[in-house]
Amino acid sequence: MAKRWMGVLSLLATACSQAPAYRPPLVTMPATFHDGAQVWQEAQPAAPVDRASPVDRANWWRAMGDPALDALEVRLISENPDLAAALARHRLSLAVLQESGAALVPEVAAGGALTRNRQSDTRPLRGSNQPDLYGAETLGGGASYELDLWGRVADTVKASSAEAQASADDAAAVRLSLQADLAATWAGLRGADADIAILQDALAAYRRADDVTRRRYDGGIANGIDLGRAAAQVADAEAQLSDARARRAQFAHAVATLAGIPAGEADIAPSNRQLSPVTSPARVPATLLQRRPDIAAAERRMFAANRAIGVAQAARFPAILLGGSGGFQSTAVAGLLSAPNVFWSLGPQMVLPLFDGGRRRARIAEARAQWDIATQRYRATVLQAMREVEDNLTTLNQLRIQREAEARAATAAGQAARLSYERYIKGANSLLDVVISDTAELTARRRAAEIATRQVAASIALVRALGGDGPAT
Repeated sequence: MAKRWMGVLSLLATACSQAPAYRPPLVTMPATFHDGAQVWQEAQPAAPVDRASPVDRANWWRAMGDPALDALEVRLISENPDLAAALARHRLSLAVLQESGAALVPEVAAGGALTRNRQSDTRPLRGSNQPDLYGAETLGGGASYELDLWGRVADTVKASSAEAQASADDAAAVRLSLQADLAATWAGLRGADADIAILQDALAAYRRADDVTRRRYDGGIANGIDLGRAAAQVADAEAQLSDARARRAQFAHAVATLAGIPAGEADIAPSNRQLSPVTSPARVPATLLQRRPDIAAAERRMFAANRAIGVAQAARFPAILLGGSGGFQSTAVAGLLSAPNVFWSLGPQMVLPLFDGGRRRARIAEARAQWDIATQRYRATVLQAMREVEDNLTTLNQLRIQREAEARAATAAGQAARLSYERYIKGANSLLDVVISDTAELTARRRAAEIATRQVAASIALVRALGGDGPAT
């Protein structure tokens, strides 16, 4: 008997899947990117991805060089509600996989009943010698097992497994997105700190110039126009400083929310620390198709859709169940477990729908349409990934040029502002010349700081586009 059951299980293992051969769509990869010498090589979309832990990835943000950010990134992993929900969805998919996998083994159940019954006096076909009251005591069990000759159960399990893998990739994508959002928001916060420091320096200088102008006015050297220009310059700088502080507060609130902290409790000390851009490898990895979690998730859902076609196709064939039941039954508890009270039933069952109004045919069409949808989503995800890499490489290269040019502009504007002020003190310039020079210097300095912040943000965006790549070593 044991050998027979082993043969049945062996037959199950060799069940013929009705799913078509899995052939992911080919997506043409560029040989190089236009900005840089990044060379692509062939990548296999179905290559295995490490899904041991959906949140276990390189701490790439440490390259930015801010310990306060490092602490918040660690807190994000445990406190962010969006990431917690993504991990819960992954656990849900694992439970679904376990549930579908239960169909691969026989189902066994046991039960019992101790009842006291009375039958109707007018029951049809009741014999005259039958008692009105009788007991019915039953103790038994049963087992059932579906022969998966057509691969329906196996394909269902494979589809559930692929969905579970996709949910792990979804969690990794959420984790990467949140970490990148936090790092980019932190860059904005530190950029606001730099902007505030520049404005504070400028405001202090403008106030000194205003004092000088007032003294010159009192001495009859400056006129009322100069006095008004100096006061306007101070007021404008104060307004810009207030705006920068408001933006800084909003960045701090956003950082706190991402880290799972109430916005009102955000207490982030200002810092003049200049963040470093996250450096990426000199060669963009050829494994982008395996490394980006959103691409990996799209590929797994494409595979699940392929297996779903097999499940729908298998419904055209008969379902064969092996089952049996048995136990003890008697009208009294005493002597229930005795040989004369044994009952059993054993035998296969087969169900073959003959007419269903086209339901099975429609489900096959639905499964094929879902496959088409999954393949196009996969292609769209890959194309979007290539665009994001290209966009951010271009942005980074141009920002490097802009930063160098703006640094030169800030140096030149600062020199011009100092000379203009010195000439004003000596009476060779009007205050209007000083205001114009000061405005140009302030604009150049703020612009240089802004470009530095954008450069850090673009490097973070490239990390996101590469699937969470760490800094080059």
